[in-house]
Amino acid sequence: MTAYEKVAAARARHRFTSLDLMGEVFSGFIEMHGDRRFADDKAIVAGLAWLDETPVTVIGIEKGHTVKERSMRNFGSAHPEGYRKALRQMKLAEKFGRPVVCFIDTSGAYCGIGAEERGQGQAIAENLTEMMALKTPVISVIIGEGGSGGALALAVADEVWMLENSIYSVISPEGCASILWKDSTKAKEASECLKLTAEDLYGLGVIDAIIPETKELGPDLKSRLVAAIAKYGSLPRDVLCEDRYQKFRRIGAGS
Repeated sequence: MTAYEKVAAARARHRFTSLDLMGEVFSGFIEMHGDRRFADDKAIVAGLAWLDETPVTVIGIEKGHTVKERSMRNFGSAHPEGYRKALRQMKLAEKFGRPVVCFIDTSGAYCGIGAEERGQGQAIAENLTEMMALKTPVISVIIGEGGSGGALALAVADEVWMLENSIYSVISPEGCASILWKDSTKAKEASECLKLTAEDLYGLGVIDAIIPETKELGPDLKSRLVAAIAKYGSLPRDVLCEDRYQKFRRIGAGS
């Protein structure tokens, strides 16, 4: 598949969502609501669940399937209260020693006037800062679109994985084409330049694993999460945080 074909696959209308995968991987999910400041952003779902016998905190950016669901979820573009809700659950996970698993699928954070007035940039920056020092294992999985800071706000993790037909980029191909060539129809050319596929990013050391999208995706993802959480859960908290920090410091060092 070409880079732009991967973009189309990541955006496909009938592609599975965060809630779909949560239902396959976890059991006993209990959703938590609100950021205790402004509202409950339905673009981000967060709560408690079981991964086999391990209690975990699960956070996902949700797009929905139908037009009604997508509208309710703001098409997966979170407001600042969504990122604050996610951070609130992460801090609770840290307090009670629960690992954190994030599913990411967004074209980017919502850029409306209200979101900016309520501190969109600050909310994202605060997540980046807090996740880097979070004293509990964090695994993030990009399952569809991974757009800009809206995705990165949930992707400062001990390991970042991508499904094979997902994308992860600082900007959409259309946005890139509009800036470089003043022509959004050149999105295909921009897709090749952006190096946004799982294969590209694995080669660059930005992500840690590519997950095949087979019929056994749910069980495969579950087994990988069990192994990763066991690995990082055994580390002393200070070592866990230092390793996470150094992981991100190394990105781009050899380029």
